[in-house]
Amino acid sequence: MAPVATNETQAPATNGASTGPVKAAKAVAEQLFNPFYSPPESNDKDDSDYAFAKYKPSWPNVKWEPLTEFPVTDVGLRADPEKKSLLSAASKVTHYTPAIGTELSGIDLRQLSDSQKDELALLVAERGVVFFRDQEINVHEQLELARHFGRLHKHATTGVPREPGLEEVHIVYNDGSRRPDPSAFSKIDLWHSDVSYELQPPSTTSLKVITGPPYGGDTLWSSGYALYSSFSPGFQKYLEGLTAVHSAVAQADGARAAGQTVRREPVETVHPVVRVHPVTGYKSIYVNPGFTRRIVGVPKAESDAILSLLFHQLAENPDYQVRFHWEVNSIAFWDNRIVTHSATFDFFPHTRHALRATPHGERPTSVADFEAQTGRVAKDWQRDIWAKQGIAADAPASTNRPKGYND
Repeated sequence: MAPVATNETQAPATNGASTGPVKAAKAVAEQLFNPFYSPPESNDKDDSDYAFAKYKPSWPNVKWEPLTEFPVTDVGLRADPEKKSLLSAASKVTHYTPAIGTELSGIDLRQLSDSQKDELALLVAERGVVFFRDQEINVHEQLELARHFGRLHKHATTGVPREPGLEEVHIVYNDGSRRPDPSAFSKIDLWHSDVSYELQPPSTTSLKVITGPPYGGDTLWSSGYALYSSFSPGFQKYLEGLTAVHSAVAQADGARAAGQTVRREPVETVHPVVRVHPVTGYKSIYVNPGFTRRIVGVPKAESDAILSLLFHQLAENPDYQVRFHWEVNSIAFWDNRIVTHSATFDFFPHTRHALRATPHGERPTSVADFEAQTGRVAKDWQRDIWAKQGIAADAPASTNRPKGYND
């Protein structure tokens, strides 16, 4: 677990004055913080000249009831498997990597038909994340589009826009008032799947950048399909029988340490380590450093070793990843059920401001439950791709043993 940053630091003693906790603003010019667990402070400075001041974060002092389970039917199930309506509307389709990431050009998201929205959900489920640029869609239209994919999540701790009635918007906001403190976290800690601790974590999620730095501030996504496919059949089978605890406690503690209201009490939920996407039927690793705390029912040393392997592979293996450089009015749609993501915090002191809409998905389904409930056989993503390409998955790659890899 990443350490939780606080709003206090230790001041040096001067002229016999006693030391003690004081507000960071009195001790340092710039407050250091953990960008994952510590929300930015409310900023009362005059920002009337900022075009998107009404979308800056605020923390209303309200309380919400606990979330309860509700039925979900993924709209991708009714999509044309070839996605003809959506793809034919694009002037260009660019796949970023074989495993993950596609950009569609020439589409105005405000003009999508319901069938195109269904096909977008399917494309995101297949490719992990889909990018669009130059989108004039406003936050109200973004929320309406997101509702096509499911009931929207309201975050318990992060800021909501100052403008009333937008509690379903999750704000990503950082500016020059504080800089990330590398002593408070390691980069691997920041990889996560959004609010995976919820009973029904998110599905087809969208994020639009409305203000961005001149460079930096990229986001990376890592494919849970590819991560699962990378392991040996025996290890895959072992992982399929495991469950893990996902916890909201650290995020709630970070909000309280920053003096903010926790609007809904934190939960800890047990999910399968390997879940199956309800539309594609592909198996995906479903753990993340941000919220997954332990594997259930195994010795701690075993849990720590397995989670460390999974965390390091999803964060460090570039074959599973795609990196996106944002421009103003770029928007990304990703499937939180099958990818993890992390941002680069290399843009201080510039401002990075984005708005997220987050539909709930179904309760994560294990391989055994998926096959029992649907009568379908859950699939290995890579083996399925190879089969469609006529490649025998178990055939040797070459009769000559390679001596090394050259790049």
